[in-house]
Formats: sequence, structure tokens, C-alpha cells
Amino acid sequence: MRNKQAEKSPNHRDSVRSYVIRSGRMTDAQRKAMHELFPHYGITPSTDSKGRIDIVEVFGRKATLVLEVGFGNGEALIEMAGSNPECDFIGIEVHEPGLGHLLLRIHDEGLGNIRVILGDAVQILSNLFLDQAFDRICLFFPDPWPKKRHNKRRILSPHFVGLMVVKLKVGGEIHFATDWQDYAEQALQLLENEPALEFIQESGFANSGARRPMTKFEQRGRKLGHDVWDIIVRKRELK
Repeated sequence: MRNKQAEKSPNHRDSVRSYVIRSGRMTDAQRKAMHELFPHYGITPSTDSKGRIDIVEVFGRKATLVLEVGFGNGEALIEMAGSNPECDFIGIEVHEPGLGHLLLRIHDEGLGNIRVILGDAVQILSNLFLDQAFDRICLFFPDPWPKKRHNKRRILSPHFVGLMVVKLKVGGEIHFATDWQDYAEQALQLLENEPALEFIQESGFANSGARRPMTKFEQRGRKLGHDVWDIIVRKRELK
């Protein structure tokens, strides 16, 4: 039912945002990157008649497409794109300093298979991408909003899970990772409740670090003594 709701109401979003725009200081280099490099590596919704993004036009080819939601400074995105030149990668982030940092890395590494979008992931997924656009969607260490009264701000929700399923190809995967146990348990329950998804491992949790680079958020968590939980689910075709 959630999938149908997401399809019928593509402009719907949770009333509580999963992020707060922080006034992080941008360096001169990051500001310059936003001005000079974003026009080349950034995506704007100006392609088809419905405002949807034409992926083939953006990258100049048809390839496996991976999305990372909330890439932070983009370390994982850079490593994945550099290690998989046959794939194309899109990153969504709301914080400009992180986006500026990633643009500089993309330019320095000479990577042509990454594009970035600045904005709200829920709105962007709902409005800019066709259904079944992605082969893989990654959420690596999203803000855990650890205080109980703030848990409602977590990006992983029934609506967002349903939205990801709609935008994921059959056989495609969602990879979620966190170093907060209660968020891992909540994610496990949310993903288990989605009938179109199946776990790649019977336990629900995959091997920590499976098929993803280590991020600064993971490094920070491990230094604090946190364990890490990975969950990978695959979209199956419902009959």
C-alpha cells in the first residue's frame, strides 16, 4: 500500500524535516567550487517536460546508477566512483560546505561519473527522478537524532522507505549503515515491514562495512566505542 501512496502523491513529504541547515563556514576554495564547478557537476531539473532528470543526457551514457543520500563531505562517494568507473553516481546533500568539498575532490580526481544535487532528498526523489531510476541507494550514517524526542526527525520513515522502493529498480538494493543501535533496530523493522524488500542475509544485518567505504562519521563513532550495523535489502518483484 505504501508504494501506491508514494506513486499517487509524489509531492508528499514528511511534515518534520530530517535535517537542520547549519551555518557551517565555507572556505574560499569551497565557495569558488560552488561558483565554478557546480555548473559542470551539479544537476538542475531542466530536462524533460515534467521537470524530471534525463540521466542519459546528464552522463552521456546508460550505466548502473547509484544514489547516495546525505553524502557529508563525499568521501564514500569519491571512493565508490573512483573504484567503479563503469557506474554513475549521484549524491544529494543539504549542506553547502560538504558539497563544495566534494566538488573540489571530483575536480582533483578527474572523476566524470559523479553528479551532485543540493537540496532536500525527499523532495528531490519525489519530483526529479523517474520511477525505477536507481540500481542502488545508499544511506551511510545519516543523522541519528539520538534524543528520543528528536527520533521523529530521522530520515528513515515508512514514507521514505516507500519512496525509495518506487525509485529503485527490481533487483536493486538499499544499503543503510549506522553506529546507533536503536536506529539500526528501527531501520530493520521499517525495511522488514516493506513487502517489496528482502534482506540479503537471514539475520537482517550484513557484515559491517560490506561493500562500502569507511566514512569520517564511522571513524568518529568507532573512536567513541560505537558498534556499526549495516543493512542491505533487495527489491523483489511482487506478483
